[in-house]
Amino acid sequence: MPEQSLILWIIGALLAATGLSGLLLPLVPGAPLLFLGLLFGAWAEGFHYIGVWTLLILAGMAGLTYVVEFAASVLGVKRYGGSRRAMLGAALGGIVGLFLGIPGILLGPFVGAVIGELSLQRSLDQASRAGFGTVVGLALGVAAKLAIGIAMIGLFLLKRFV
Repeated sequence: MPEQSLILWIIGALLAATGLSGLLLPLVPGAPLLFLGLLFGAWAEGFHYIGVWTLLILAGMAGLTYVVEFAASVLGVKRYGGSRRAMLGAALGGIVGLFLGIPGILLGPFVGAVIGELSLQRSLDQASRAGFGTVVGLALGVAAKLAIGIAMIGLFLLKRFV
């Protein structure tokens, strides 16, 4: 294996591992890093096994992780009886939470959903259920993102070795 290929494989493996962990950890752009890692792996072999179509599918899967994460949190709020305002509050709380570090990322959507419900004069019980729904949705979103990430690696390995 030429030295350049080895370097590309090492960079690809580090990016893919960081990306996969980023699907679980807040503040780490998991899907883009995972995709870049797989792209470096394809580049290491001159795109002989992994071509443009496979890379486009992998890029689409990476983009899908963001759609799934957003949809899961919104559906979690809705499933637990939250209003549109609670869904909006969860989304805004998630954005504000980004600036407050890991506690903000984890608590922001919950607090946003609760505030959204309380702004509609709902009871604290209804508001806390909507907040809990946000947390459930976020957990399901993380699980779905991880599943997509593992599927991305599986597709890469399938195209490379089969």
